[in-house]
Amino acid sequence: MAFAVTGAQAAPDALSIQFVSQFDYPGTNTQTRPQKISDKGEIVGVFLDSTGASFGFTVRGTQFSPPIKDPNDAANLTEGRGINNQRVVCGDYTDSSGAFEGFFFSHNNFTNYAPEPTFTIVLGINNAGDFCGSEIPSSTGVQSAFTNIGGVLEDFVVPSAAATLAYQINSLNQVCGYWNDANAASHGWWMDTDGSVHSPIDPQGSTTTIIFGNNDKNLMVGRYLDAGGATHGFLFQPPNRFVIYDQPGATFTSLNGINKKNQIVGRYTDPAGRDRGLILQVVKTADGSARELPMASPNAPMKSWANHPENMNPAY
Repeated sequence: MAFAVTGAQAAPDALSIQFVSQFDYPGTNTQTRPQKISDKGEIVGVFLDSTGASFGFTVRGTQFSPPIKDPNDAANLTEGRGINNQRVVCGDYTDSSGAFEGFFFSHNNFTNYAPEPTFTIVLGINNAGDFCGSEIPSSTGVQSAFTNIGGVLEDFVVPSAAATLAYQINSLNQVCGYWNDANAASHGWWMDTDGSVHSPIDPQGSTTTIIFGNNDKNLMVGRYLDAGGATHGFLFQPPNRFVIYDQPGATFTSLNGINKKNQIVGRYTDPAGRDRGLILQVVKTADGSARELPMASPNAPMKSWANHPENMNPAY
């Protein structure tokens, strides 16, 4: 597995992001936090009810599923994280000992997945059923990203990372996610099919960056925090272009999933403090109207040193 700082390549086509619609999980004062969108347009996510309990959900069109709660959830915290075209949902829940464990949900049946029972989360799944996430191997104690491709589980960490998380895997087995440095700042990364890892992926002006999802064109979505405390959504076009999206009137916008039709799901926080779901569309642009940022220059070349164990709860 090779690690590389992303370098100069041919410039990609200019793209922009258009608002399509917004939505809320039904109920009074719910917090709606979409996570991924399948190629068929079905969305998976997390909602919080008025008591603060977390449940998974799916929605296609206007048809919302009942709340999804793992039967072993002992803390009112079940999160829907990924979905594929076969409608298999993956996610995580908190067990009776307070540990995160992963699950799959299909045809109203749960299958739990926890090769490391102290901390395992399943964050993304592709149409072949391969999946990815994060766990803390008992052999190292260092929070690692993992992939499970064809039934083969592999852990890895970004050099210098205190914690590494893999959030989505596409049909080409390209993987993306983020890692935390020793100062608790997050940085994006992505791994190509050949195992080469590109990192850090940060837009200029970012103080922390999270990449949540990619599609089969390897367009990636996420969010970054600026020095003024505002959070902006972005579309990342490798090797080095960021297209920024801010929901009008919001100081927090997050883009979390993208499908092969370049449909994006995410969320924003309204002035009343309510998280609301977003559906967006990527389109080609030729008028220069899109707000773009270049890649931030890394402070120093990537190098490997001792990892710092850290149990980092996953972002959403």
